[in-house]
Amino acid sequence: MSEETLPVQHEEGITMEEWMQQEDASPSTVRRGQRYRGVVTAVGEKDVWVSLGAKVDGRIPVEDLESLSEEERAAIQEGAEIPVYVVSFDSNGTPVLSYRQALEWQDWERAKEAMEKGEVLYLPIESVNRGGVVVRLGRLRGFVPASQILLDRKNAWGGNRPEQWTQDVRGQVLALKVIEADPERRRLILSERAAAREARDFLKSQLIEQLQVGDVLTGRVTRLTNFGAFVNLGLADGLVPIAEISWDHIRHPSDVLQEGQEVQVKVIGLDPERKRISLSIRQLQEDPWKVKAAQLRVGQLVRGTITRLERFGAFARIENGLEGLIHISEISHQRIEHPKEVLKEGEEVTLRVIRIEPERRRLGLSLKRVDSLAYADLDLQMALEEAQQEGDAEAAEDEAASQAEA
Repeated sequence: MSEETLPVQHEEGITMEEWMQQEDASPSTVRRGQRYRGVVTAVGEKDVWVSLGAKVDGRIPVEDLESLSEEERAAIQEGAEIPVYVVSFDSNGTPVLSYRQALEWQDWERAKEAMEKGEVLYLPIESVNRGGVVVRLGRLRGFVPASQILLDRKNAWGGNRPEQWTQDVRGQVLALKVIEADPERRRLILSERAAAREARDFLKSQLIEQLQVGDVLTGRVTRLTNFGAFVNLGLADGLVPIAEISWDHIRHPSDVLQEGQEVQVKVIGLDPERKRISLSIRQLQEDPWKVKAAQLRVGQLVRGTITRLERFGAFARIENGLEGLIHISEISHQRIEHPKEVLKEGEEVTLRVIRIEPERRRLGLSLKRVDSLAYADLDLQMALEEAQQEGDAEAAEDEAASQAEA
């Protein structure tokens, strides 16, 4: 510990409240290790004189004030009431006092009270050593062992041990609980893991402040649920809803993801109040539906496989991989109560495209219009176009073969 955290040897059993209520000192009652609230009577070049009572004055050597902050020094004025600690007695029997140690004792009281109440403290990192990090609590320096730091944070820093950390962590604020406060042994130990829930909320709040909608990040899948996938972003997790995982219909995130997998995600929503981060994987990928739908035209004949039967119609996957709906009214010229009266899952059929809605990613198909005369001209035109394309392809192949022979 530094000089500013010298041992405070204090009187056993005295509390802050008892200290505040102490009666004025008298020459016979002042003892080394006692604390008082005294009144500054004079500020000199070498000493600050403090009245401890009607008959007792003590002095604070100017050296005791050197490590104080400007704000703390400003409190040393004639007439000001300040806490003091009795360090010793000089050759004249005058009490030698310390303002600095009295302030430090107050910090120990604060640390012990925080430990007893389970209070969460938000403290900045002052330095790093081979065992963990040092934080500042008032005038005290506390130690957070690496084993008491959250795994998510250590991963974000670069490793489980301080020598693996790739970033300067000084100044970062941790949410901590005091797990040991022993002023006699100069031990102030804190834990982020003990404040895990509060710490995670704090981490997420910090991350949300740093992010913007539209940011693209790399994360790792930590958990898969029925409603989506949680992805760790270093300091906290975000959620990829199941609808934002893939452009294709999936029944469960495990259809395309696995825990531990590294993925790129886009930030699509931030909710500071509820501490939620919404992410998307599919928005970083080209929508295959629109690409494939551009190859189709209304009235075109396609081959499809029946994938699902519902009361309102049947779903079919066509040759290019898109899935469309055959409404029950488009299945048969005869009235039917359920698609299963005409179709069965896995059956291959010829269908006609009757509706394409790229924005809604919907494809309407018809079984009953396959032989419709209304599309006779279109069918003939498309057949000619296909024949022309096949002829052009054959001509290209012949030309390539001739060049190869030459």
